[in-house]
Amino acid sequence: MTTITRNKKSVAVNPLKQSPPLGAALAFLGLKGIVPLFHGSQGCTAFAKVLLVRHFREAIPLATTAMTEVSTILGGEENIEQAILTLVEKAQPELLGLLTTGLTETRGDDMDGILKSIRKRHPELDYLPIISVSTPDYKGALQDGFAAAVKSIVATDYGQPVETYHVKSLRQVTILAGSLLAPGDVEEIKEIVEVFGLKPLVIPDLSGSVDGHLDDDYNSKTPGGTSLEELQQLERSLFTIAIGESMRPAAETLKQQFDTEYKIFPRLTGLGAVDSFIWQLSQIAEAQSDPRFLTIRQIPEKYSRQRRQLQDAILDTHFYLGEKKVSLALEPDLLYQTSWLLKEMGAEIHAAVTTTKSNILKDLPIEEVIIGDLEDLEDLAPGSDLIITNSQGKSLAQKLNIPLYRMGYPIYDRLGNGSRCLVGYRGTMQFLFDLGNIFIELGH
Repeated sequence: MTTITRNKKSVAVNPLKQSPPLGAALAFLGLKGIVPLFHGSQGCTAFAKVLLVRHFREAIPLATTAMTEVSTILGGEENIEQAILTLVEKAQPELLGLLTTGLTETRGDDMDGILKSIRKRHPELDYLPIISVSTPDYKGALQDGFAAAVKSIVATDYGQPVETYHVKSLRQVTILAGSLLAPGDVEEIKEIVEVFGLKPLVIPDLSGSVDGHLDDDYNSKTPGGTSLEELQQLERSLFTIAIGESMRPAAETLKQQFDTEYKIFPRLTGLGAVDSFIWQLSQIAEAQSDPRFLTIRQIPEKYSRQRRQLQDAILDTHFYLGEKKVSLALEPDLLYQTSWLLKEMGAEIHAAVTTTKSNILKDLPIEEVIIGDLEDLEDLAPGSDLIITNSQGKSLAQKLNIPLYRMGYPIYDRLGNGSRCLVGYRGTMQFLFDLGNIFIELGH
């Protein structure tokens, strides 16, 4: 079992983690026609907006209640009310995501009470679902905020769908996509699910909003993602597949609300992990064809071939990855996924630093993981052959003269973050080739 050590420093030096409000805003961006609304100062929203714009190189719709010193003391209800009314008038959103920040959490604003009061004064807002989530900056990291937002998304009542056809006629499967998945990863997962004749209902679906595509007009709200109509279909799903341990609370919420069975996939890279995912989809599809028993469904030739390609890629790259020492600084779910794939390839996890506590950290292929910052990584990484972290680790890697592979948030000095895919058979191959080519270039 991995020992989890929390750094006792009184200040973060060269910070690694991003804030929970940023994670919640990222999750909200996976819903169609939404505007994430930060309840806090303008600076909180501006920071998140700049980071997301630099990472995705897309226009990111974020709004703020613009709290000042005076409104913070007197209470934020008036600011929230005015922000909602302005957004409804200017952006005409289909959904609204309201998230708190450290400022308003410290003050202790009663968000549920405030929203009830606003709705009572403005019955014209009855049509608008407002998803509220508590995300104090001082507690947790990006993954925590993302997971809290997803739990709030699935727990919100969106009303009844218009359609009246039978539940199981949809062959629908809910996919809870954790913060470890980029838009390109989500797109790959959707494609795999559809090949089995199933309809994926992805929450949140970043592949429709920040995947990097041109729209005809400027959007003041998200142009794609999971729609309100799809959210109303949640109870009709046959099964829930949660990707990332942080999605467990959301999966359990769906189980409690709609009695939908679920399975957690802590990672979707590596031969065995992807095999398990493909097998699960095959069983769901076959059970709907003949509910009396489960049989081995014919795996689509496309993925049988991709599996053989991955086997060949493993043979080709293990010469370059075997016995290499790799240091990682990532969010817990992404750290788990990446470290176990490297371990399976024969690499050694030299050091591991993460941002927040998680049960998944107890099962890493290393004796100790530190909840800390990039200064901790700098102390631990010497002797490594490779560092894997976000773009903030660039100066650290240069100082130690160790190559850097960029992963996580933010990545602001590389293009294509919206379409990058590192999951499934195809994504695993890409990741192995990326690392293998780094070591070939270095002459290792």
